[in-house]
Formats: sequence, structure tokens, C-alpha cells
Amino acid sequence: MALSTRDKLARTAAKLFQERGFHGVGLNEILNASGLPKGSLYHHFPNGKSDLALESAALAHHEMMKVIDEAFESANSYKSGATTLLYKLAKLFEVLGKQTGCPISEILFGGPEQEIFRKRSAEYFDAWVFLIAAHAQRLGETPESAKVQAEKLFITLQGGWTLARAKKNGDVIRNLAILIFDE
Repeated sequence: MALSTRDKLARTAAKLFQERGFHGVGLNEILNASGLPKGSLYHHFPNGKSDLALESAALAHHEMMKVIDEAFESANSYKSGATTLLYKLAKLFEVLGKQTGCPISEILFGGPEQEIFRKRSAEYFDAWVFLIAAHAQRLGETPESAKVQAEKLFITLQGGWTLARAKKNGDVIRNLAILIFDE
């Protein structure tokens, strides 16, 4: 299935933003990489780069929600689901070239100092933690424990992703389970 022009622009921008941050990528680079004319950008994203960043982050958010669900769907325990999630994310990190940052923070934190960027980041991160906690509860954790476990996983993953990026090594992410579960 061919991507719509809007999706092609957003996916191209997301990849480039993840690699070099919001300020490290120009609109002409996004247009060249997508093979689309400038008019299509402003047709779909009237406010230019800011709108494109928000859409790119939304796409990355939805993809992350799918990855979380897939990791936990056949898990028989929170630990096995979390470990699968870490392995999936390590693989994604490697597929993306071992240099991309967190899809949300690279896109939105480096963007203009707009309250909507900060607010949207918080919403997405809260949604990830909430979804992980929901899976943890489904797998037997108490509501309180599930929330703590989900936050611990998220915070550890954020730091682990940064270290993996510095070392260009996906094993950093895979090995986070050892830290989280004291193995």
C-alpha cells in the first residue's frame, strides 16, 4: 500500500528528526528525502516544520503503542512482557542505524519553545506508561505496583536508549532487564 503524501512527509521527517533532532533538519532536506514538492508540504502542514514535527511525533507515538501491545500480548508475566519489549526496542534501535534518539524527545524536545510540544510529549509518555501499567495489571500486578513498574521501565529505557546511542550498541537496551529485575 502506497503512503499518502501527508504520511510520506511525516514518516520522512520523523526519521530525519530522530537522527538529527528538530533543529538539525531543514525543510528542503525533508522534501528531497521524500521526493515531494514544497507545495505539498504547506498544503498538508500549513505551519510548516512545527506542524510536521507534531504529526511525526504522533506517528511515532502510535507505532510505539503498537510495539508495547505486541510485546505484552502473549506474555505470561510482566517480566516476560517487559523483556520482550526491551528486545523489540533494541532491534528497532539497530534497524534504525544505532544513532537515532527517542522518537518523541528527538522530535519535540528540540523543537521550538512551544507549550504544545512539551504538553504533547508528556501526553505520549503518560500514554506509554499507562499502557505498560495496564498490561502489568492484566498479568497480575496490583494497580500500585503496575504503575511503579511501568514508570521504572520507562525511565530506565529512556536512559538506556541514550547510552545505547552513545555506544552505538543495542545490547545496552537488551540488558536493561537485568537492571530492572535484579537478575
